[in-house]
Formats: sequence, structure tokens, C-alpha cells
Amino acid sequence: MKKNEQKSSSRLKIIPLGGLEQIGMNITAFEYEDSIVVVDCGLSFPEDDMLGIDLVIPDVTYLKNNIDKVKGFVITHGHEDHIGALPYVLRDVNVPIYATKLTMGIIENKLKEHNLTNHTKRKVVKFGQSINLGQFRIEFIKTNHSIVDAAALAIYSPAGIVVHTGDFKVDYTPVFGDAIDLQRFAEIGKKGVLALMCDSTNAERPGFTPSERTVGKTFDILFEEHKNTRIIIATFASNVDRVQQIINSAYKFGRKVVVEGRSMVSIIETATNLGYLSVPDNTLIDIEQLKNYPDEKTVIITTGSQGESMAALSRMAENNHRKISIGPTDTVIFSSHPIPGNEKAVTNVINELLLKGADVIFQDVHVSGHACQEEIKLLYTLVHPKYAIPVHGEFKHLKAQAKIANELGIEKENIFILQSGDVLELSEDKAQVTGKVPVGDILVDGLGVGDVGNIVLRDRQHLAEDGIMIVVLGLDGATDELVSGPDIVSRGFVYVRESDELMEEARIVVNEAIDSCLSRGISDWGKLKSSIKDSLGEYVWKKTKRRPMILPIIMEI
Repeated sequence: MKKNEQKSSSRLKIIPLGGLEQIGMNITAFEYEDSIVVVDCGLSFPEDDMLGIDLVIPDVTYLKNNIDKVKGFVITHGHEDHIGALPYVLRDVNVPIYATKLTMGIIENKLKEHNLTNHTKRKVVKFGQSINLGQFRIEFIKTNHSIVDAAALAIYSPAGIVVHTGDFKVDYTPVFGDAIDLQRFAEIGKKGVLALMCDSTNAERPGFTPSERTVGKTFDILFEEHKNTRIIIATFASNVDRVQQIINSAYKFGRKVVVEGRSMVSIIETATNLGYLSVPDNTLIDIEQLKNYPDEKTVIITTGSQGESMAALSRMAENNHRKISIGPTDTVIFSSHPIPGNEKAVTNVINELLLKGADVIFQDVHVSGHACQEEIKLLYTLVHPKYAIPVHGEFKHLKAQAKIANELGIEKENIFILQSGDVLELSEDKAQVTGKVPVGDILVDGLGVGDVGNIVLRDRQHLAEDGIMIVVLGLDGATDELVSGPDIVSRGFVYVRESDELMEEARIVVNEAIDSCLSRGISDWGKLKSSIKDSLGEYVWKKTKRRPMILPIIMEI
């Protein structure tokens, strides 16, 4: 044992800055005295009410304020909800990144896109290897997930060992590489583990998650059953093992494979270059070559399994794809489950595809990458932690895991369901939430990061629901008399050509409000605008029961 792993009087702080209350935006700070290590740095996708927003990233004010302590980002695996915010956060918190080989390959693609490659230190870590970061030593442990090279972390601090599972499942027969290193979890458990932070995504599901390899058998059966149609398979770009199995089945049945969708092409290229994907010669063809082969001899692997409007599959379903159109000779396989919230979008795409005559298959062609209850129990039993801190999931998922931990004999007061921003202080004899740090959603819209906040979103909501009325008038600068207008322009409120009477009356109402102000000698523009807003708003509400945004514009002439 190294000297800095001796038990110490200081406490370890665990501070989740995101990733609780939702599946997405995972980022957790571990702090001990003068050292902070950050595990993961993910994004989440916008909720329905976040109009026009592209991505949501975590608020890292706490890291910025303590930048001298931050030693590095340690990344568990290459999914967007764990690495997606890195290009944005690195601008303010530029510290080294530590990750396994494929994970780093995917991160480097992101850094290239954002021109950050030369400004960011990176170190590839092997399983079983440890890195020293300030007061911490971090060991990477092999796990299984729906992307290759996923790691759990043993975080050694002077206050004790914390095991963070990352996203994991127990797969004894993975498609690529070794099974999860259960032996190492048991060895660390023997040393005595202070806390376990375990993936809760499937904590409500009983039993075990099936092996990824079972999907390969399903593909073989489907390829056998659909020998006379073209096969189009939609899946997650990052699921390299799934892509490998599709390629294996295609090769077995003498089909050529086309990969479609930018993220899919990028990850497959990275995985092939790094040796995580083996493609038989002359199997992959360019989309341009599709026309040279009969339909029943081709397979298209595509993005869009979640019904995303701009993804390749959605474009095919809407006849917007330049190269591929769907017809009765197509079989479309959804090799994924809809993420909660995407069900409607996925159903819409399925309906579109069915309308075009395609055969659509969306059952039994997916297994989860997350542990079910029996695997979670196995991990708790091996690691045997003093404290349980369920992570990765909505409150109901965290609660389900807390129940499992309790059934396994961990006392209720030693189970902590945290919220993002909580500061949990741990020592061998005590654990408690001692405070809060600022956290929240930073919204990314186009190139703007954080310049759209709640007020702008509220305005967008208002405009989307009720439209806008703009009142334009000109005042004489010297005498404060009305020189031109008021003219009223509306958008998204009523169709003006069919509402002449309403708009004319609205104009009269505004005129009266202006006259009333000017006759009382009120020429302050702020008061004038308020008066116009109030009287027009009241009139429109009375007539239509709607509240459009009213925007008075006064020009000095």
C-alpha cells in the first residue's frame, strides 16, 4: 500500500455535478484536500420544452472556481452521455484526459471537430493499470457494456476506496475481448471498500441482462428468413459489437454492407483502425455502389434508431434521402429500444416505413448494455461496500437500487440517493451530505453556449404557443405628437387577411391608449409601451382568449 493510501483524518468529498435525476449528462467530482478528479463529462439531449436547443451540458462553475485542484478527467466509456460535453467544458477546464484506447479514439474525433487536439493532454490507459492524480490513485477495471472498452474505476484515496462501476453489465460471452473482470472486483472488495457507486439504469428489471452474442443468433435467423429482400438495420452508432455481428451475418449470407449516417461512419472507422472491428475483405461497399448489386445481396447499417429527425433512417422514411428510397422489397430492423421520451418519434418512423410497404421488425433484436437486478446483487456481494451510492438514472432507478442494497444488508442510513450538486463527505466512520455546489443545465444552441437561458426559453415557449404582435409608431421628437402609425404586424397569432376587423379594432384600441397617455402629458417611452401592452393585451384576450407577445416599437421622427 502506498503511503498516501494510509487512512487519514481528512474526508473524501463526492460531488455529482450531473447525471442524477436523469439518464445523461454524467459528471462527478471526487475531492480530497488539494486534489479533484472528475469522472466522465457527458451531455444530455434537450427536453421537448427546450425549443431550438441542440444539446445540454453540465454547469462546471465548481470546477472553474477550483481549477488549481483539478487534476484530470477520467472517462469510463465512449458514449455521448459520458464524453459529449468534453469539447465545451475543456475550454474552461483544460486538464488532461485519461481513458481506454477506443474511448480515447472517439474523444479525439470530437476534439478534432472542435480544433482542440493540440490544446488537450491525453493518456490512454490499459485495464489493470493505475494512474496517480494528486492524492488519488485510479485503477481501470474491465467491464462489459454496449460499447467496447468500458471501464469501472477503483478510486483509491487516503480516506478509503470508492468503486465506480461506470455503465456496465456482466457478459460472460462478449463479442469482442474479455468478460468483465469479476475477480478484480472481489480482490478490491477484500481490501475493504468505503463506497460503491453502481449503475442503476436497469435496477427495476429482475434477472440478468442477456449476452450481446444472443443478438448475433437473432440476426442469423432474420437473414435466413428474409433472403429475398434488402435488409436495413438501425442501431446506435457506438454499439461496435452490434455492428460487428451485423457484418458477420452479412458475410455469412453473401451480402455487401453499406454504412450510412455520419456518426456511424466515424465510429466504425475509428474502431476498425484501432482493431476493435474486423471487416472481411470486399464486404463494405460505398453507398454509390449500391446500384451495382441486387437488393437481396445488400445490407444497410444506419443511424436513426431513436427516430431522430435528421438521422439517415428518418430521411429515408420521409423520401428525403439522396441515395436510398424505401419500398416493399425492404426489411427494416430496429436493433435498439426507444430511449424513454423517444417512443413517439420512433413510432412515427415505423408508421412511415410501413406505409411505404416495408416489413418492419422491432422485437427481440436488442439487448441492454446495463446490469439487471441479479448482476447488481453480484457486484455488491463481491465489492461489499460500507456505503452505497446509486448513480446513473432517474430517481425511480436510484430508489430501486437502494432497495436492492438494503435487501443485501446495507443499512438504510448507509445508502445515499444524492441529487446533482450535493456534497457527500465520507470517512471510515461517518458519511453525510454537508452542502451544495452550483449545478444546472447549460444550453447549447448552434454556436452559442449558455447564451440561451430560462428567460429566452420562456419567450420561445410564449412565441410558439401564442405568436407575436408588433406595434410600430413614430413620435415627433420635439412635440411628442403621433406622426405615423400605429401599425400592427402579427405572426403566429391570427391569419391577418381573414381578421381585418379584429386588427382594425386592435389599432383603434392602441390609438386610444396612446392618445390617453399623450393628452395627460405622459411621453416617457417606458410608460407608453406599458400602456400599449396592457390595453392591447386586454382587448386581444377578451376577443380571442389568447395572450400573444406584444412588442411596441417607438421611433423618434
